[in-house]
Amino acid sequence: MAVSANLDALLDKKYEELPLEQVLEAPVAALAGVSEADGELLKKAFNITTVADLGRNKHFRAAAALLDLHNASK
Repeated sequence: MAVSANLDALLDKKYEELPLEQVLEAPVAALAGVSEADGELLKKAFNITTVADLGRNKHFRAAAALLDLHNASK
């Protein structure tokens, strides 16, 4: 099943037209609001170099899950 979504608000301009697979393999700086310097800090702290790495990171996933649980309890 094909799914379509407008990700422009989430991505820097040069990544907006790329297929999802390429966005996931792009550097984290492809995300709107994440700078190259932020990417270097993520690499140093968590060995995160791509958007996919960030999405798979257990610490970020745990924080998102905790926030989802908190929001669901309101």
